[in-house]
Amino acid sequence: MSAEFDEYIHNAIAWAKQRLGITTYAARCLAFVEDAYEQSNHVEIFGGSTAQATADEYGAAQNPGVPPIGSFVFYNCSGRVNGELKDWGHVGLCLGDGQVIHAWNTVRIDDYLAVQDLEPAPTWTPPRYIGWAPVERIFAGYRQK
Repeated sequence: MSAEFDEYIHNAIAWAKQRLGITTYAARCLAFVEDAYEQSNHVEIFGGSTAQATADEYGAAQNPGVPPIGSFVFYNCSGRVNGELKDWGHVGLCLGDGQVIHAWNTVRIDDYLAVQDLEPAPTWTPPRYIGWAPVERIFAGYRQK
């Protein structure tokens, strides 16, 4: 990881941890991890329209194993949203040591593999680990606000 992103990562993690236990990001996991970086650092980052689309765009499947601090950690996860059934995916922010903060029914911290054991919402499949995207990829093309 490049040292140029250390402050961005620190700010994003602090922002995310301040939101532990809130429910306003339920079913909005991508918004949560993007807001962690964007709101805490006054930047705009650009990913896909869903967690799964972002995982595909960022090439997360090419990065198996324990995710590094600051990375986005991705999962396959299908369910119904507004009557549409598809693989929307799931994403969290790595805190280091395999720990991920993510918006499930509440904002919570889990081991990156333990996320797969979470009880899914009705009509949803359990999340299955895909891989991770490094902060350098997350910030490709970013801009200051």
